[in-house]
Amino acid sequence: MSDQPSTATPPTGVEPDLAHHGDAEATAGLIDLAVNVRRARPPAWLADPIAATLTDLARYPDPAPARAAVAARHRRHPNEVLLTAGAAEGFVLIAQALRGVRRPVVVHPQFTEPEAALRAAGHPVERVLLDAADGFRLDPSRVPADADLVMIGNPTNPTSVLHPAQTVAALARPGRVLVVDEAFADTTIASGHPGEPESLAERRDLPGLLVVRSLTKTWGLAGLRIGYLLGAAELLSRLAAVQPLWAVSTPALAAASACASAVAVRAERAIAADLAADRDHLVARLTDLPGVRVVGRPASAFVLLHLPGATAIRAALRERGWAVRRGDTFPGLGPDWLRVAVRDRNTTDAFIDVLREIMEA
Repeated sequence: MSDQPSTATPPTGVEPDLAHHGDAEATAGLIDLAVNVRRARPPAWLADPIAATLTDLARYPDPAPARAAVAARHRRHPNEVLLTAGAAEGFVLIAQALRGVRRPVVVHPQFTEPEAALRAAGHPVERVLLDAADGFRLDPSRVPADADLVMIGNPTNPTSVLHPAQTVAALARPGRVLVVDEAFADTTIASGHPGEPESLAERRDLPGLLVVRSLTKTWGLAGLRIGYLLGAAELLSRLAAVQPLWAVSTPALAAASACASAVAVRAERAIAADLAADRDHLVARLTDLPGVRVVGRPASAFVLLHLPGATAIRAALRERGWAVRRGDTFPGLGPDWLRVAVRDRNTTDAFIDVLREIMEA
């Protein structure tokens, strides 16, 4: 196995801005294709329990019912669930609690917050950069054998690649903490598979596994901040020890309980199926444009595309009223990459028309 992961920066030679996120680009007045949050209003079975908590905010939050609901969904014991103020807090807790790790490795391109949290806690982070020429597929042998903390997304933001569960599981071993960011796992679907293909959320046999989940994407709850970690009780207790008291609000706990229900799971599967059809339409329209390359087989709520001159095109799109996500802030990418959120077909068609006009001009 390789002992020296690639630490190369993007082709510009400029260190990526890990603190940049899509919400900085989705400014008021623009049609938002930069943020991967679903825009539909929460259904009544979700909105009503959240609203009901607003008359009972004098009491401190009690996470026990929500923790039990999430545990039941993933066939786990409640002490194998840690509720967090969004998935992002989970990365901070990991970085703060695991200060004893010697060789943390982050597999890129992926969501930048895991590395940012590690660096903020003083960890010397190493990067394994997956190759666009290989469809950004994971090769476990690229990760150093002595890495004692490994972080990877599945499906991965921004590539939209869904790694096989057995490939990701091959990274687990005694003495290592394996963090799998599954913030978009509920957006994935596979023919003949009733649940979330390639998820490790129910795996209790893998040593050191921590699965990070988010409830803000599919249900449009980014402003509420709710997510959770799944893993061994002993490992989660270390993270809980550095978590602020009452970190998750009462409304967010109500959302967690509702989103763990059988009604929610059925709705997620239906949304994932509709999303897959809309994504196929977006990919087909993009590949019709000369010079646009969609890498790999997108599996989530966004598509990564390579487009020479993307920086200027992104600026022109903004002038025409459209926001897309720049790619050069992700390690392993550069200025010729853009991430586009999957929306309904009418929005996609309007976007493609504008993009085509800009490229032709």
